[in-house]
Amino acid sequence: MAPLPTYVVRSSDPAQDRRRRWSLAAIWLASLLLTALLTSALMRHNADAGSSAALRVAQERSSAQDARIAQLARSEQVAKAALADLQTSLRDRDEEIDGLRADLAFYGRLLGGKREGLTVHALRLMPVAGSRAWNFVATLTQNFKRGEETSGRIALTVEGVVDGRLETLDWKTLAQDPNAGGIAYAFKYFAQVRGTMMLPDGFVPNRVVVRAEGDGARAEQAFTWADASKGQENDNVPQ
Repeated sequence: MAPLPTYVVRSSDPAQDRRRRWSLAAIWLASLLLTALLTSALMRHNADAGSSAALRVAQERSSAQDARIAQLARSEQVAKAALADLQTSLRDRDEEIDGLRADLAFYGRLLGGKREGLTVHALRLMPVAGSRAWNFVATLTQNFKRGEETSGRIALTVEGVVDGRLETLDWKTLAQDPNAGGIAYAFKYFAQVRGTMMLPDGFVPNRVVVRAEGDGARAEQAFTWADASKGQENDNVPQ
């Protein structure tokens, strides 16, 4: 015959049971809170690590872009400097070519088979710094009387605008001498006649007319102020 199970009879304490349940509940809640805190800390750590990595990548890209921009800026500066040098060289070459053409025309006029009388070949204007005065060089030629000297005087007139109206300044006004009769010249084949003239305040010139007279000959030639003041005519004619 099997033995009968043994039963232990204990008295029930409701207050103790409640305390036990509250303790278990508190432990469970504490474990949940701890788990939540650990999870949150881990997520913040991962987020901070990801943000730091993204920030490093962004900084590296920004540094690379800054370096590229600086390189492009230096390249642009070099290109601009090279272009400026090229433009200067081309301008100098154009001026040299213009000068050679002027010399060729000059010597062709003197040595050519066709005889020509007194001619105003060229005019060059140069400003006097700090004033309204201008120096000028007028080149005269002739090969009609070969070996014979021709002499006379030249005078300039300047056409322009003042106070909105057209005005022509004669040589006496330009020379500021009411008795001025022109600048004397004497040569056999060519001469460069130099002088100075003064423009009044407010006068804007646009054309210069050079007149040469002497020994029964007369020559007249007009030049635009822009062309004459740019020095497009060559001044390398032998003296």
